[in-house]
Amino acid sequence: MNDAFVFCKAVHILSAAVLFGTGLGIAFFCWFGYRGAIRSGEIGTLRSILRLTVIADARLTAPAVVIQAVSGTILMSMLGWPLMSAWSLAVWGLFLLVGACWLPVVVIQVRLKRAADQAGSVEALPASFHHSFRWWFALGIPAFTAILILFYFMVAKPFLSSGA
Repeated sequence: MNDAFVFCKAVHILSAAVLFGTGLGIAFFCWFGYRGAIRSGEIGTLRSILRLTVIADARLTAPAVVIQAVSGTILMSMLGWPLMSAWSLAVWGLFLLVGACWLPVVVIQVRLKRAADQAGSVEALPASFHHSFRWWFALGIPAFTAILILFYFMVAKPFLSSGA
């Protein structure tokens, strides 16, 4: 293994960790913060949580997604793996599934933040806010499942005759 390969693989693994960790962290503090803010009536807490959620996705998740795609493609090229193999198609399909869940989540997060910023109190939040929040949570389930499967594919490399 040469230094460029090791560096690229390290970048790929670290960006996967950032992607998963940020997503899990956002899900955790947003879910529990939302529930706590609703129970306590703390609109300021809800506003802060949603503001930080939007910032974390913009500054951590979005760059990690780009780095994953670029570093993954570079690694496949360095290893001489065909871009149209069953493994590659499965990985890209899962990656696109995550994106298909994540992009609406980003839009929902921005809308939730705006609605919380405009509401004078937790009680003044419209029913659409709570409905959107449920969608936000529901979209995370297939996204996180696909990410876990992607970790498996990164480690086990099913469908490939040789792994690296």
